[in-house]
Amino acid sequence: MPTRDGSTAAGAARMPAPRRGERAARAATVTGGSRPRLGRHVRMRPDRPTDGWVLLGPETVVVLNRTGHAVLRLCDGERTVDDIVAALVADFDEADELVVGEQVRDYLARLVDRNLVALG
Repeated sequence: MPTRDGSTAAGAARMPAPRRGERAARAATVTGGSRPRLGRHVRMRPDRPTDGWVLLGPETVVVLNRTGHAVLRLCDGERTVDDIVAALVADFDEADELVVGEQVRDYLARLVDRNLVALG
């Protein structure tokens, strides 16, 4: 998903590999009607050294790129995944809604598997 500044969403897909024994037995199912929010005890904070954002969880730090931050800042438990995708498509040039929707659901499913995002 190209952005206005030329960066891509590829970084959003980069997540640290789960530690041994941390792999979920099954992947979370994120639907268009899911209402994602940050998981319990998970906070998103600015990272001054990198001038970016990080996701802080119990014993976990995930460095977010701009696309990851763009997705997670919309995860307030009120918006559905479809609402988030529509907002992202409106913000990014040349974004295909189907592709963005698939990438967002995949990204959120991996965060749900690591208990960094909860679905309502």
